[in-house]
Amino acid sequence: MPKLNILVVDDEANIRKTLTVFLESRGHQVKSVSSFRSALDEAVMARYDLALVDLRLGTDSGLDLVLPMTGSCPWMKIVVITAYASIETAVEAMKRGAADYITKPFTPSRLQLVTEQIAAMCESEKHRDTSRDSPDELHPDAALFSKDPAMQRTIELSTQVATSEAVVLIQGHSGTGKSVLARAIHRLSTRAQKPFGVVSCPTLSQELLESELFGHVKGSFTGAIRDNPGRVAACDGGTLFLDEIGDLPLAIQPKLLRFIQEREYERVGDHVTRKADVRIIAATNADLRQTVQDGRFREDLYYRLNVFQIDIPSLAERPNDIEPLAENMLAEFNAINRKALSGFTDEVLRIFREYQWPGNIRELRNVIERAVILGNNEIIGVDLLPETMTSKKMPLRIGDPVSLGTIEEQHIRRVLAETSSLQDAASILGIDQATLWRKRKQLGIQ
Repeated sequence: MPKLNILVVDDEANIRKTLTVFLESRGHQVKSVSSFRSALDEAVMARYDLALVDLRLGTDSGLDLVLPMTGSCPWMKIVVITAYASIETAVEAMKRGAADYITKPFTPSRLQLVTEQIAAMCESEKHRDTSRDSPDELHPDAALFSKDPAMQRTIELSTQVATSEAVVLIQGHSGTGKSVLARAIHRLSTRAQKPFGVVSCPTLSQELLESELFGHVKGSFTGAIRDNPGRVAACDGGTLFLDEIGDLPLAIQPKLLRFIQEREYERVGDHVTRKADVRIIAATNADLRQTVQDGRFREDLYYRLNVFQIDIPSLAERPNDIEPLAENMLAEFNAINRKALSGFTDEVLRIFREYQWPGNIRELRNVIERAVILGNNEIIGVDLLPETMTSKKMPLRIGDPVSLGTIEEQHIRRVLAETSSLQDAASILGIDQATLWRKRKQLGIQ
């Protein structure tokens, strides 16, 4: 069985020790933490294949870790462990993206089975990532399939630029498939057998983001308990995808510009100049030209990134693609959830065509996954769609008989919809970008 890098998150010291001893005896590398905050920090500081997360972490819920941790480490599998098992929490854990769910007290054989299953998944994904699949097999979203002329043009441009070494800037609304397109470009390139890395610029503080990109040496800042080579070094020979590049802090921009131009960089806290051969693909949902005019993005970096721009149309702009995408996702989630739903009612397909899809393909995936999980009949009807798609509610007002959480969620949704970047939205809301990113993920806002 392949050896895994495992993170144990539990507020009980004896559980952490027991799990660590057992897993290390099987040859795995294990790191254990006791709190919600420490788990988030570890997820951005190191690469983990598996996280065993307790459902109750003091006053925090382990379920709230699933989205931000997988956002920081998309390859990481999360298994929720708890002594308070219920059907509701199991379903919620899986809906948020957990790979499995086990109850305390669990036997060594049960833990062994789970780690073997996760190891098999990791091996399968590793094999799939190094294979050169055809573009429409890259992801269940079938991002490189379209009946829409504008999207077909996007696919054609992506195919043409893939074999070059040009820096690529992908522009499109959140959820349109920018990361999927970036991965497709990598797989069609001469670098396909080399690593593909992802860094989400809005999710980390300036210090952690610089460390994530370029690495750091032990002791270079609080919490730097070991050397971290960084994503640039990890992707040597391959491709690094910088998501939402418009939110890159100004202080890091000249360092990225220097790396793109000279392929040179230094780790945080280190004076040794290093080199790496990494192709950069960046993406944004903001108007970078306006960001440059506002003084929040360097003009020289903008022109260095914008060597080859590719625009992805929103899902609402390609209505003929909605039904094929939905059918593709239905087949995927049928397999994952061991269901056999055969399709959609005519009314559901009508709603799909008329809905504006503010969350684009990502929102469509969420809708299909929810319907499959809840569906008990042969076909998906309107009753399985979210209320937001089937009702026309008036906006909430201050003083309405609703919880503060509901008002907060609608306020965050409106601010995000009316601003061009996460940085602008965070400024209006009076919180930092990392906090807004976590809230957005926890609330399921795309």
